[in-house]
Amino acid sequence: MREGALIGPIIIAIGLIVAAIAFALVGALLETADGSAELRMERMETDLSALRAEQNGLRSDLQDAQAEIERLSKDIAMRPASMPTATVSTLSDDPISSAEIIGGDEDRDEQGVEAPTEKMMLAKSRYNQGITQPGNRVMLEVLGHPRSSYATDCQPVTNPRLKSLMETRQIGPIKVTMVRPALDSLERIYARLAADEPELAAGLGTAGAICARLIRGSTSSVSNHSWGTAIDLKIEGQLDPFADGSTQFGLLLLAELFNEEGWFWGATYRREDSMHFEVGVETLRKWQAEGQL
Repeated sequence: MREGALIGPIIIAIGLIVAAIAFALVGALLETADGSAELRMERMETDLSALRAEQNGLRSDLQDAQAEIERLSKDIAMRPASMPTATVSTLSDDPISSAEIIGGDEDRDEQGVEAPTEKMMLAKSRYNQGITQPGNRVMLEVLGHPRSSYATDCQPVTNPRLKSLMETRQIGPIKVTMVRPALDSLERIYARLAADEPELAAGLGTAGAICARLIRGSTSSVSNHSWGTAIDLKIEGQLDPFADGSTQFGLLLLAELFNEEGWFWGATYRREDSMHFEVGVETLRKWQAEGQL
């Protein structure tokens, strides 16, 4: 009876001892886990601090690089390109300072002068100053619709009033159809070019002028070629590649003359189109006020 009475307390004691041991083990494990987690956290915070320091360093380097790019851009825009002054001074009192030569010696003639088709970079901000690109709203207001419907391919002008303003004329080596005041302006441009740069003038060609169609890639916008107020030019039979960010040297010279006559140069489009020249809004309004349109 006495032995049976002792079994219960012994079992209870053993259970208490086992529980105490288990509690101690769990506590030790938790303490070890917490210590490991804290160590990992400390290491992560150290790594994060290092990454933040590196990020700040890179941000500082980026700011310095951006400042240097801005300084170099201003320097390029303000200084003349490495070309003989006589080559461009006859066209403008202000020599072309926006071009940086990217072609090699193979693009130059025997005297080291840039070839008309040599590829050059350009500073877009120099050109089209004070000249507004004519959108469809202005063209329709001034000249109306060239025709009742359009496609992506060239179609003839059917608007009687606009047709009456059209004329085909031989200007130097190119034969072109445009509205008469545009042809008059083009003749003045070519006369100056022939006097100052006869070789460039002799090698001038056209990739088209009058062409009633939609702007490529659009289903509603009409190309300014549709009104006979735009022309695409090529030099020595070569077209300037579309949207490559550079332009032919000869087109830089032409752009000066076209801008002086109030034409907008397509080189400053979002997608550069250096062969394209079109009459600016201000010039169109002037011709309209004078009764030429």
